[in-house]
Amino acid sequence: MNTFNKLAVKQAPDTSDLAERESRWNYALVGSGLGVWDHNNLIGTKYYSDTWKEIRGMAPHEEADGDYEEWLKLLHPDDRDFVIGAIEKQIAGDPDYHVFEYRERHKDGGWVWIECRGACVEWDENGAPARIVGTDTDITARKRSEEMLEHLSRRLDLALEISRIGVFEADLNAGTVEWDDRLLAMYGLEGTPRVKLSEAWEQALHPDDRERTLKNLEASLEKDRGLLQEFRIIRGDGAERVIRARSAFFLDADGKRKLIGANWDVTEEVSLRNDLQKAKDLAEARNQELEAARESIEHLALHDYLTELPNRRYLDRMLDERSAGCRENGLTLAILHIDLDRFKQINDTLGHRAGDAMLKHAARVLKESVRASDFVARIGGDEFVVLCTIDSSPKKLSNMAARIIRELSKPVRYEGHDCRFGASIGIAAESGKDLDAKQLLLNADIALYRAKGAGRNRHEFFSKDARRTIIAAKRLSDEMLLGLERNEFIPFYQLQFHAQTLEVAGVETLARWRHPEHGLLTPGHFLTIAEDLDVVSAIDGLILEKGLADRAAWARDGFVTPKLSVNVSSRRLADPGLGKKLRVQKIEPGILSFELLESISLDDCDDAVLTNLRQFRKLGIDIEIDDFGTGHASIVSLLKLSPRTLKIDRELIRMLPQSAEQRKLVRSIIDIGRSLNILVTAEGVESMDHVRILGDLGCDMLQGYALARPMPAMQIPAFVRNAGWRRHDGGAHALQGVLRQQIKSNRSK
Repeated sequence: MNTFNKLAVKQAPDTSDLAERESRWNYALVGSGLGVWDHNNLIGTKYYSDTWKEIRGMAPHEEADGDYEEWLKLLHPDDRDFVIGAIEKQIAGDPDYHVFEYRERHKDGGWVWIECRGACVEWDENGAPARIVGTDTDITARKRSEEMLEHLSRRLDLALEISRIGVFEADLNAGTVEWDDRLLAMYGLEGTPRVKLSEAWEQALHPDDRERTLKNLEASLEKDRGLLQEFRIIRGDGAERVIRARSAFFLDADGKRKLIGANWDVTEEVSLRNDLQKAKDLAEARNQELEAARESIEHLALHDYLTELPNRRYLDRMLDERSAGCRENGLTLAILHIDLDRFKQINDTLGHRAGDAMLKHAARVLKESVRASDFVARIGGDEFVVLCTIDSSPKKLSNMAARIIRELSKPVRYEGHDCRFGASIGIAAESGKDLDAKQLLLNADIALYRAKGAGRNRHEFFSKDARRTIIAAKRLSDEMLLGLERNEFIPFYQLQFHAQTLEVAGVETLARWRHPEHGLLTPGHFLTIAEDLDVVSAIDGLILEKGLADRAAWARDGFVTPKLSVNVSSRRLADPGLGKKLRVQKIEPGILSFELLESISLDDCDDAVLTNLRQFRKLGIDIEIDDFGTGHASIVSLLKLSPRTLKIDRELIRMLPQSAEQRKLVRSIIDIGRSLNILVTAEGVESMDHVRILGDLGCDMLQGYALARPMPAMQIPAFVRNAGWRRHDGGAHALQGVLRQQIKSNRSK
């Protein structure tokens, strides 16, 4: 291993002495397994035993040249400087370097750890080291074991750190406990001594858990077996935590009985476990409730909650069952479709509680008026169905229907009021192998439609002759409902203009039905059907929503209309929920006005209408009276409503160029409006003569084909930018009107 070329060889030893020493070294080498080396600078020899060579991967017969510089190259780079210094101090006799360790390159290319022991045994006459003897030991296996143990220790420490486990070791004889740093932190005792008396742990226990925890520990000590338990502690900072502890007994090398253990902070886990347990308990309780309520739920699924009669789902099931029985046994299946007459008036006048009471009364009458084997169901609203299986003439069905109508027509006392309503009944019956229950129900519905059309409070049998007429009427109604679903109702817009300047004053929103077969339909083609179906309010709401969206789109396109006018039907005006619906839309105040037909009774408004009118004002929505001059609005009603605008009916405008009387009448209306601070709009402005005359009469706004026809939303911005209405004579008239207004203004100043 070590070569010392710096020492000069002065003389060779005696041959017999050398042989003796070699014999001794060989004996020591064989006995100890050490690699022996001997550097004798006096005689210039360097000896390396076979074991020394074997440590480095050399063969016994292989010669080691002993060159110091070459040997240094074999040392590990991290150890080279250390070894040079250690050799010098070893030769100098430094006891701290009598033994040192380093790494040297093995012949196979790997590194071998060597423990070197050496000492100077002879000096020359100058006192310089002349002979150095030593041994090398291969400690590679020991080093690897140490590295492995160190690695395992690091892994264990890291695992404990990651898992946040605190470890303790208790000396049961001495009554002391050694805590590691993690355990001290867990108990909030950082910075305190690691070795503590056992009382320190006992004092940290939660008062409510102390007796139980100590009792469990005592039992564990008595039975000499490990322990796993959970308890609460009060940390040094006052926080309450939940600890899980596991411990085991062992005897150390001195035979002392000790207890080693680990603690986990499981506060969050216990909290989650408690929450899960509560959830489990709650779920089990709910399962019991659900199981107990299963039959009730099934009953509710098949029955009407108000009348306790079977519902439409139950009816569908019974239709299948009874039609199959009739086909099999040759019986006739009859269906009575019953609709209550004048029921809505009770709801509207006395409220829904009264309506509910009438529905319950009707259910009792039906059950009392039919046979026990008949099936009675409420299928929605004020509609009921009776299923009958008969084997005789329809006379019994007619008698049953008449009896039901008679009983339902009797007055019902409710909270001091006599409630009167009736019933219309459609009857359909069929038998045979081709019996179709669903078609039979449809036939009964057609018969009901005929009974209601014939004056109500009566019954009608299904007739194939009337079927085509009824189906045609129903088809149009169905198309309207489908049209609502398909968004076929769209707004058209007719611009309104200031009479004196012909500037755009606003736009009226008009409903149109884009029918897939008949094209664009005006309200005259569908309004009656819409009223029968009670969907006018739905159409009004849809047109309002689209109108507001179109106005926003115009603004993005550069056209901001000062006002958007939308028609509101009498039914929608009486809707108690209208105010809430409008608030949800967040309409900008001052941009919207509702047009009320003068034919609506403005003098006898009910509370719902008056409430909605007040809501309009709060929301900044103006009110306009449409078709003024053809209805029955009084001056008193105008004062009560305080509308923003009156719209003169087109019939009063049509003859203005030819009739001085009409001009006087229109002037009177304009004067009334001005005296009440109400703007006046003229509809039906069909010519530029109308524009000129109305401007002279002092009308505020104009609307009609002479200026702009109704058009779809997409055409409005371009039409306004083009300003085609100004290229007519009306443009010059409007300019004159502006000049007149400026002259009047200057004079007033």
